[in-house]
Amino acid sequence: MGLSQRKGEGVWLVDKPVGPTSFETLESVKPGFAPLKACHGGALDPFASGLLVVLTGHAVHAFHLLHELPKTYLATVHWGSETDNGDLNGKVIAQGDASKLTQARLDEALHQQLGWQLQVPPKFSNKRVGKERAWRKAHAGEEFELPAEREYLHEAKWLSMTELRLTCRGGYYVRSLARDLGRALDCRAHLTKLHREAIGPWQCPAEPQYLPLLDALTWLPRRELTDDEMGKVRRKEKLELKNAKPAAWRVSADFPEPQKRVLAVHLGRPAALLELDGSVLASLA
Repeated sequence: MGLSQRKGEGVWLVDKPVGPTSFETLESVKPGFAPLKACHGGALDPFASGLLVVLTGHAVHAFHLLHELPKTYLATVHWGSETDNGDLNGKVIAQGDASKLTQARLDEALHQQLGWQLQVPPKFSNKRVGKERAWRKAHAGEEFELPAEREYLHEAKWLSMTELRLTCRGGYYVRSLARDLGRALDCRAHLTKLHREAIGPWQCPAEPQYLPLLDALTWLPRRELTDDEMGKVRRKEKLELKNAKPAAWRVSADFPEPQKRVLAVHLGRPAALLELDGSVLASLA
């Protein structure tokens, strides 16, 4: 996968294939924006595919904003066995009888997972245990426990007995959902496929797509700055936030509202991310 020309800082939308890590996928598109600094906005496991968001240049300061956006996935569940990492590449650690599964039982079990729930992340995850990533400790065979965290599953629907589409908030683990469904139904389960279809306003593209930062952060209200106000931003002084333009894209009314931020714009370019009280969260210029 490659990009034909170098462009400026902003957001790249990439369709990650099955196989490479998210970092390897980022590196594969790097010719399009090198030597700018970059990060991906939420990892996909090697077995998973779909939308990988790559933030470049000052756009990396918007990384934490993605956590609160809805993410939509298409997942395929294998019933009858649970693996240590939650997907088809893991070691089977428990088995069960899936012969008595019915659509009604699947629907009821899935319904019980909706909303805010305490969820234990997979041990093979990017969570930190002290200063080390959990997946590194798991690969090394170390024994440890990850605490349950409060996560949000907005909606989920079975498309068949094994395939479902779901929308969740950032931080949610679909591998944990499959594990927990298998345990609740007393038959064990793991994922065999996972495809991320969308994050917030962004859809998974057929080819790598570049969005200038001003065009990418459509869920943020905008405030045009005067030259004097831009000077205050550079000095990290608070501004009076009046006359901000409403966001062009919003989450659905029943989805948890992202924390309010404002995109400051000066001379047609992103200048800063602002808190609602007018303080500077991050400089984008």
